[in-house]
Amino acid sequence: MLICVIGAGVAGLTAAFEIARAGAPFGAEVELIEKAAAPGRGCSYYAGGMIAPWCELQSAEPVVAVLGEEALGFWTKDIPVATIAGSLVVAPPRDRAELADFSRRTHRFERLDEAGLAVLEPALAGRFSGGLYFREEAHLEPRAAMRSLFERLRTMDNVRIRLGAESAPRADWTVDCRGFSARDALAELRGVKGEMLVLRSEEIELSRPVRMLHPRHPVYVVPRGEGVFMVGATMIENEERSRVTARSIVELVNSAFAIHPAFAEAEIVETGSDVRPAFPDNLPRIARRGRTLYVNGLYRHGFLLAPALAHRVARFLFSGEIFPEVMNADQGEWADARG
Repeated sequence: MLICVIGAGVAGLTAAFEIARAGAPFGAEVELIEKAAAPGRGCSYYAGGMIAPWCELQSAEPVVAVLGEEALGFWTKDIPVATIAGSLVVAPPRDRAELADFSRRTHRFERLDEAGLAVLEPALAGRFSGGLYFREEAHLEPRAAMRSLFERLRTMDNVRIRLGAESAPRADWTVDCRGFSARDALAELRGVKGEMLVLRSEEIELSRPVRMLHPRHPVYVVPRGEGVFMVGATMIENEERSRVTARSIVELVNSAFAIHPAFAEAEIVETGSDVRPAFPDNLPRIARRGRTLYVNGLYRHGFLLAPALAHRVARFLFSGEIFPEVMNADQGEWADARG
């Protein structure tokens, strides 16, 4: 049995890993196809890397948190690249209503007063009157995570990898993980542009991602170590892949400055943007067209959702299980799926 996985972003890499792992006892072979010369060169390359299922409840449906919980185990045990240090959510004094609203929409957090916040993140002492601490959440460096996963795939006996490949082989099943490029088959996909920048400052030390709430310009800062921080939050409804606007950079820097003034003097190491694939409801989906499964619509939750979707694809392929939360079982596309 040959299963072809197309695309080596986080969705494709996790799918290939889970399929190969589950399929080994069945004699299944996995071929991973990627048109780029290296894995992880799509929108996964510019991800924040926050494994924050409960924080995401602020704007996402409950199923995102349910699926996202699985990522904590995957990125800390199966591919142990994530750090469980929690997530911190704060707001300027004038936006404390935003923090109260965030707390109503989410759960599994601790409320911190100003003193507790200063103990948790000394760099923020005196800057905020309190915050919400999601102790169980984690973060990772996306590029390092994809390298680790790719290297793990290279050690698996039933996996073949073809980089710089434009065509896929004939296979028993094809798992399409091309993201926005799959719009040729999934017409309802839309692109949501995300922009980020990477700053370096020796004056700031943070141990965990910090989200600052704001009605117009929310921002998150994710520590990468050695004085490097990823700053992001833009979500723009257009399909430009690579252009970063001056307005977005100004907004991100200003928002980071509001978290800590030293960010105003930080070195800009990198800027980047890409288009994230989303369905109209912003929820992920595994769709079937004949002998092809499309894993798509991860929106801005790639590293959070990819492990759960990959696990479900593998369980469908080798045991025929159906997962209504991500599969359109009512449309007949899964009928006689194992035939």
